[in-house]
Amino acid sequence: MIRKYSAAVLCMILMLALAGCSTSVSSEELRSKRIISIATVQPDDHPIALGLQAFKEHVEENLGDRYEVRIFHNGVIGGNSEVLELLQMGSLDMVVTSGSNLEAFADEYKIFSLPYLFNDEASFREVMENEEFVNEIYNSTVDKGIQGVTWFANGVNNIYASKRVEKPEDLKGLKIRVQSSEANVKMVQGFNAAAVVMAYGEVYTALQNRVIDAGTNPEMALVKMKHGEVAKYYSRTEHQIFTDVFVVSTKFMDSLTDEKEVFQEAFKLSTQVANGEWDNQIAEAIEEAEEMGVEFITVDKKPFEEMQQPVKEALLKGNPKLQELYDLVQQIQN
Repeated sequence: MIRKYSAAVLCMILMLALAGCSTSVSSEELRSKRIISIATVQPDDHPIALGLQAFKEHVEENLGDRYEVRIFHNGVIGGNSEVLELLQMGSLDMVVTSGSNLEAFADEYKIFSLPYLFNDEASFREVMENEEFVNEIYNSTVDKGIQGVTWFANGVNNIYASKRVEKPEDLKGLKIRVQSSEANVKMVQGFNAAAVVMAYGEVYTALQNRVIDAGTNPEMALVKMKHGEVAKYYSRTEHQIFTDVFVVSTKFMDSLTDEKEVFQEAFKLSTQVANGEWDNQIAEAIEEAEEMGVEFITVDKKPFEEMQQPVKEALLKGNPKLQELYDLVQQIQN
């Protein structure tokens, strides 16, 4: 009953939000156009938001007489789990979310949690441009009413701490914050450290008060969340590379006919714009972090990767689907 009530409330919020955005559009125009609603938890200056804006402009430039795109930023419709529920119900058309949030719908998305899956970020992007690989991922949730359509770079996870980390032994006994995931916890334990599952918004205070010793995020966290104020050493361990995913209601995708090509172009354009902006913002974040006094440390990744091999093997052994995807990744990037 609680779940049903929650879904009903979310639907009402969405309807009110859509109505609130329509004050400058006549009733006749609203009746003649299909409103496309997109939800993201990111702010409107985030690379993904800029990619979505490019998507909106392309669709409306080519199909403006038939479609209007409305983007809801900052989680205004709800958190990741709530908007994915609305997507399944068909109350939302599109959502951008972390691939880790889609693990609950398909095991295939767990592949991105494997430590040292990709050789480096360039290899990650090469794999994500491979249609065979991404289609396996995107289509894994179709039976749940969710269709993946494109991906967005989400940076490389490195370890940053209040002490220098140059070799795996330096991690022993440290309390390291992770997102809630079996793979994340086991990865940290594989470094002989303690995994602390914690919300992203709590990391700054936890680092400041020594509740945790280290975080594991891309460089953006150093400046956007000001983690660089309380963790002055950023070690390029490159242990995980995640992706955000643009997912669409299968109900919406099935409704497309002759206009499908325009949407496919718009999906690809959103990725190009977002990834280009991500690269720009990461470069700016590194420069700003250095001005904050953060020291960037280049480590020898090999001993870190070797320490994670048993963790990776155990995770693959427990899931045959992941093994097939892992083998495909190695084939593409090697």
